[in-house]
Amino acid sequence: MSFSAITQAINAQADTERAIQSMRFFKTGKGEYGEGDVFLGLTVPMQRAIAKTFRNESTTTLLRLLKSKKHEYRLIALLILVSQFERGDEQTKKQVVDIYLSNTAHINNWDLVDLSAHKILGAWLRTRNRKILARLATSKSLWERRIAIVSTFAFIAERQFEDTIALSTILLQDTHDLIHKAVGWALREVGKKDVHVLTQFLDAHTKEMPRTMLRYAIEKFPKLQRKKYMNMKHV
Repeated sequence: MSFSAITQAINAQADTERAIQSMRFFKTGKGEYGEGDVFLGLTVPMQRAIAKTFRNESTTTLLRLLKSKKHEYRLIALLILVSQFERGDEQTKKQVVDIYLSNTAHINNWDLVDLSAHKILGAWLRTRNRKILARLATSKSLWERRIAIVSTFAFIAERQFEDTIALSTILLQDTHDLIHKAVGWALREVGKKDVHVLTQFLDAHTKEMPRTMLRYAIEKFPKLQRKKYMNMKHV
């Protein structure tokens, strides 16, 4: 396999009309969060299929893909890295994590983060020191902050909520809507596992939570309980 082989496979399924729709959906216009991102118009199932075919691709090729301006190249590289992490020994897993953390500048749209952070960084940190997540959560990079909170989904799955709660507290004052959504999403998942942990957080912080974050967090609550929290005066 080679860089030319995988890019040919990707380019063969390009769809201009779908690419235009993706560019709108992922906010690629001037001043938007995905400014300058280039789409070819492949669906996620198409990209997963290509990633599966090329799952043993070399690090050299994956880095070329990851550093590309083309969105699908980057996503496929990340999907392959997830696969290599999940199938790899400890040395391979560490190598994948090192690649991931060294290239966060290229993991620069929400789908790239959401399909990889918890499966690579989160999975790696399940049995390790997690201090790096606090550093990422206070980064100037929107995407590093999102990586931090999304990584905790790996812990939530194992009923470990402390890091999600701690990072959610750090990110309460974040100004970006994509962080509000991600934190709310993470809190909602905590609530699915242990509603008491979620309500404790809400009772302490609802008044200062951005409304979008709150709406996501309480989405699964009964109507009257949702109304109670939404009616708490925001400060």
